[in-house]
Amino acid sequence: MASDITVFSGSAHREFAQEICDLLGMPLSPSETTRFSNDCLQVHLDGNCRKRDVFIVQPLVPPVQENLVELLLMLDAARGASAGHLTVVMPHYAYARSDKKDAPRISIGARLVADLLHKAGAQRVVTMALHSPQVHGMFEMPVDHLSANHVMAKHFRNNGDLSNAVVVSPDFGNVKEANHFARLLDVPVAAGAKRRLTDDRVVIDSIVGDVRGKDVIVLDDEIATAGSLIELFDKLREVGVNSITAACVHGLFTGPAVERLNAQPDLKEIVCTNTVPPRVAGDLDRLTVLSVAPLFAEAVRRIHSGESISSLFDA
Repeated sequence: MASDITVFSGSAHREFAQEICDLLGMPLSPSETTRFSNDCLQVHLDGNCRKRDVFIVQPLVPPVQENLVELLLMLDAARGASAGHLTVVMPHYAYARSDKKDAPRISIGARLVADLLHKAGAQRVVTMALHSPQVHGMFEMPVDHLSANHVMAKHFRNNGDLSNAVVVSPDFGNVKEANHFARLLDVPVAAGAKRRLTDDRVVIDSIVGDVRGKDVIVLDDEIATAGSLIELFDKLREVGVNSITAACVHGLFTGPAVERLNAQPDLKEIVCTNTVPPRVAGDLDRLTVLSVAPLFAEAVRRIHSGESISSLFDA
């Protein structure tokens, strides 16, 4: 396999790229990003690209803009080096939340960034847990949208009693995903009726579904500042749940998130995946990080060999 495939990594999450390469039994090709005195970046790919299947691993995590520019430069460098096919492996697509024009004179960042990737040379994108399904349609190239549901469901099945559990979605927009996750665990599902006031402030008016006396697993695609979660936890306590666990795919834990979550004494566990670097490991109490690198490695293998990867969308 290594004879005609090359994998590079940006600066955002080299450990993830290395894990993919270890699973594939091949080296991670070296690259170097240099910053000039005027703050501009230059990328040098120290690996053969000519006529090869090139994969560039780079989640869009803070600092998002810097990591995005580095990725665009890496794509341009690989295209200029006559790469045979260029695939972006982007475990976390940060701009997926900017998916609609819900106020006057604002940009739709999800579409713009998709256009930039295409213009820079990307011919395919592999990602996980987009904030909203419609973002998939904003790309002018194939997008493989992987799911972490089975990875997380396996963790919960192997680490506790689910006889009294219920999966709770923070809002109605995530109910479909929560319902699928609940089916994997064979438990009921509920949802919060959420109104967003600002990026960091929401109001949970009510809980739709039976959660009283239940062991609740709150499922979301991303935890950033944890503002929505804390509001939901308070509402769940009001209705008398037995215990609370939080689960998400992208554990960003920005701003006051660590302080807020550590201040929740009845929070049993916080589960996330390694789509973003677990920078808060050791600082955030009760954190469990699950690896989804095997899913991405299998996607890379199948894309390269021309096999179907549709089964991985729900794996």
